[in-house]
Amino acid sequence: MGASQSKTDAPPKVIRNETPVEFSQDVVDYLSDRLASPETTPERQSSLDNHIRSRIQAELQILRAEEEKVQQEIQRALEKENIEREVDAGDASVHDTKNSETLIGDLEEIKTKVDRYQSRRQLSDFPFVKEATEEVVSCYRSNKSTPLECWQQVARFKAAVAEAETVSDGVRRISAFVQLNAPDSNT
Repeated sequence: MGASQSKTDAPPKVIRNETPVEFSQDVVDYLSDRLASPETTPERQSSLDNHIRSRIQAELQILRAEEEKVQQEIQRALEKENIEREVDAGDASVHDTKNSETLIGDLEEIKTKVDRYQSRRQLSDFPFVKEATEEVVSCYRSNKSTPLECWQQVARFKAAVAEAETVSDGVRRISAFVQLNAPDSNT
C-alpha cells in the first residue's frame, strides 16, 4: 500500500482539432516580444512613477500639516509656561516685573533710537575718511589696468576708517560714562 502506484502508466490521449487556429502576425510578434523582455513597458513604468510620486506628495503634505500643528502646540505650551513663570516671578517682586511683551517693546524703541542716531551721522563727521576715499577712487580711475598700484591709498583709507571707528567708539564710551554718572532727577 502506497509503495507502488495503483494505476499503471496509460498512454496520453491526444485530441486533434479539426479547425485550424490562426493568429495574426502582429499578435505573434507582440507575444514573442513580451516573452523576450519581461520588463515593464515605458508607458506602464511612467504611469507607475506618476502614481508613486502623487502618493509621496500626498504623504508629504499630510506630514507637513501635522508638523506645523505640533509646532504650534509646542509654541503655545512654551508661551503659557513663560507667562506662568513671569507671573510666579512677579509675585515675588510686583513693582519690578516686566513681561516679554514689554521687553520686546523696549528693545524696539531702543533699536529705533539707534537707527535714528546712525542715520544722522554722516561722512562729513570724518573729513579725513572722505579724503582717503577720494584718493582711492582717483587712483583706481587713473590705474584701471593696474589697480595694485593703489595699495598705499588703500592702506591710508583703512587707517582713516580705523581712526574714525576709534573716535566714534570713544564718543560712545564718554556718553555712556556721562549717563551713568549723571545725578538722578528723581532723588
